[in-house]
Amino acid sequence: MREMSRAVAAALVGLTLTAALTGCNDSGSGKGPADSASSSSDGKGKTTYRLGEASPPQESTMQTSKGAAFTVTPTKVTTGSKADMDKSGLQRGKNDDPKIPVYVWATFAHKSGKTMAVGDMDDGLIIRTDKDQRTRALIVLMGQAKWPDCPAFDRDKQLHAGQSENICQVFLIPEGQKAAAVELSQGFTSEPLQWPVKD
Repeated sequence: MREMSRAVAAALVGLTLTAALTGCNDSGSGKGPADSASSSSDGKGKTTYRLGEASPPQESTMQTSKGAAFTVTPTKVTTGSKADMDKSGLQRGKNDDPKIPVYVWATFAHKSGKTMAVGDMDDGLIIRTDKDQRTRALIVLMGQAKWPDCPAFDRDKQLHAGQSENICQVFLIPEGQKAAAVELSQGFTSEPLQWPVKD
């Protein structure tokens, strides 16, 4: 039911989050940093990464996988077109502002602990635009929308420690804006991790 409501919100109004929502991950997504870090020369406290560089271990707080650790590695970001939107089959309202898709490829790696669903790992990713607008991934039922070179994935697929899954997610941003960074929320009290997007 939670996924369906998010799907409807994203499809109908292209939900765009404000900067204040960088902390939604703490309670809504069921995960956060595995341990607190302080700035030092060994990389602890680091918040900016290159695409292809893994995050520090994140800890699940979901009831079914509480305590499991995993990493997130955004690897590629590409921007789609209005034609992609028109051909996607996504239903949008007549009064919706024009949007374009951004495709984000990322690898989610289960490091330790209980079995964990892929859909419990991807919820904290956000796209920040060059106008400082933020949006979470579009979630629709499989088959409801199709995107070029960005296949739907099984959110319920279970991963065990040592396994990983490479998936593509779609983010809708206002037409005329550009993706500036992929962010991973770290809760209300910490800065998000970020992977800047090069032009």
